[in-house]
Amino acid sequence: MSLPSEKASELKQRIHNHLLKMDIHGKIRELIAETLGEDQGSGHRSLSEADVLRVLQRRGIIDDVMKDLHFTQAPLHHTDVVQVNTNVDPSRRYLHLQVLGGKAFLEHLQEPEPLPGQVCSTFKLYLHFHNQRFHSKPVPCACEPDLREGFLLEMHKDGLGDGSKMVDATDMLSICDPVHFVLIKTDTSGETTLVSSYFLDWRIVLSSPSGKTCFAVELMGVGSECKVPAGVLTVSLELYPPLSKHLNSDVISTQQSLERQRTAEKERLFLVYAKQWWREFLEIRPSHQSKLVKIFAQDENGVNRPVCSYVRVLRAGRLLESPRQAARFVSLLAHQRPPVVGGGAKQEQWCTLLAFLCRGKGDCEDHAALLCSLLLGFGLDAYMCVGTKAKGVSHAWVLTRGTDGTITFWESLTAHRYLHRAVDPDAPPLALQPKPSSPYRTVGCVFNHQSFLANCQPSDAVELCVFDFQNPSRWKAMSEEALKSVCAPASNTSLPPLPPLCAPSVDPAAASNQLELEMRYLVSEHRKDLDLATVWDDHLSYLLSSALSAYETERCTGVSCGNEEFQDAVRRAVPDGHTFKGFPIHFLHRNARRAFATCLRSPFCEEIVSCRGDHVRLAVRVRVFVYPENAFAVWLMFACKYRSVL
Repeated sequence: MSLPSEKASELKQRIHNHLLKMDIHGKIRELIAETLGEDQGSGHRSLSEADVLRVLQRRGIIDDVMKDLHFTQAPLHHTDVVQVNTNVDPSRRYLHLQVLGGKAFLEHLQEPEPLPGQVCSTFKLYLHFHNQRFHSKPVPCACEPDLREGFLLEMHKDGLGDGSKMVDATDMLSICDPVHFVLIKTDTSGETTLVSSYFLDWRIVLSSPSGKTCFAVELMGVGSECKVPAGVLTVSLELYPPLSKHLNSDVISTQQSLERQRTAEKERLFLVYAKQWWREFLEIRPSHQSKLVKIFAQDENGVNRPVCSYVRVLRAGRLLESPRQAARFVSLLAHQRPPVVGGGAKQEQWCTLLAFLCRGKGDCEDHAALLCSLLLGFGLDAYMCVGTKAKGVSHAWVLTRGTDGTITFWESLTAHRYLHRAVDPDAPPLALQPKPSSPYRTVGCVFNHQSFLANCQPSDAVELCVFDFQNPSRWKAMSEEALKSVCAPASNTSLPPLPPLCAPSVDPAAASNQLELEMRYLVSEHRKDLDLATVWDDHLSYLLSSALSAYETERCTGVSCGNEEFQDAVRRAVPDGHTFKGFPIHFLHRNARRAFATCLRSPFCEEIVSCRGDHVRLAVRVRVFVYPENAFAVWLMFACKYRSVL
């Protein structure tokens, strides 16, 4: 059963402390030594894992370990589910969702059975419900993938004073948040692909007399394949504790039908309003027809939604400390356009936030929407901009307005910031004008979670644009009430719920050490092929840490610091008459072979790694900086010192 990371950590720590208290490792060593001594007399040479377990069971050690852990049997499903007391609050109700396997993933019909230990493509299922996120273990891709996992979803209402009460059937009927499934495929090189994004209405379980139900869920593809089935999952739902009185299925279907009708009516009225607003916008100036005014955008399931619904106020809790750190985090998520079969124009696809975070990469619109949401969470007056950059390529970025009127552009793909100063077209020819500092050429519209404004200035060139949103002669605004009717989370049941960010699960020190060891091995092998010996200078390697830390700090804050101390330390570590060379590089992944191959393409790095000379000493240092959602900033530095011979 999948648990929230903090609960899993707590459980592991309890078991670890218990084993230490019992000195279990010492007992196992004594038993193995004793058993091996007995086996030597009878001619046995090795001791298998099964043999060790049998001996531990026979001596009663396993029983002693289990006796004090206080496990209970929880009647959650047909299969036996063991649960620890501390994970279930008896005053709360839970939905136990089980995935009991997949079938009909026909794209993998010819997929061979993976051999033991063989690296293969995998499926991983992610879930989000009511501010709770879970994921399954990765399983090999197959026509019938072995996706078998249980998730315990806590049910509660968000109203004031409702959090402490156990919800009944009527309360749960009013919780219209679906369970959002996202299925991700990871290939052997670590590249991720979004397979399906599905919203499950779980309320069908409320009409089950036994409090449990099992059914098949057909997952559809994404993007251009959103009408094509991707596969089928068998899903089981069970309420714990069971309801004392279940609801009639007609009551549930009537509630769902009312919600759909209410949403459809709001969307119809907004579409009528948007058409009228667009006609008025075109009447201002005929050239407005060619401006990039984006009112609707398609998500991964091919559903058209107002662009304002993609931006929400997102608070990162303790995971991100500042707006600039948020920009750094968003820039670490890889940039990739939606995949397209065949040539032609760019396919548009704005992903839901959960799909973007689980996949770990997306287009510029996905990055800009996430950054705008985070900046709004930090209390800034942030807007997402849609326009073009060089060569007329469509692009999205973020704008913030200061209380003093300063306009700052934020590039979500790089975390770069640009201060905007508009050029005055009516100024005298010799007047000093500000030079464009940003890469953006035109801007058609700006929006956030509650505002939408179209640029109705004579020119949509960014350098001439004045971002005075209160001036209707420069910006035509949509009605905030109309936007609220379809974009406010409480007003529209068809909007995907906003998922929280997940804390990183990777230990940065362990990841840095592992990658550094792999790099040392690759450098040694590379030099061996060149008939060169490799001597490492551990002290010099350690000194490189401060430089890598300073590089990441500069990327986060825009302020360079610590360079003087690094240079001074290197001068002290390199003797007179010796030469020092260093090569830093930055990656978004932890694949050592890919990183090393990239490094060798640089003549500077190749010169260091293949250094020949007198008294050559090599150094390498890796620093892995971990951000929410396991986004990585990997800094790597190769260095060498050698005696200069003229």
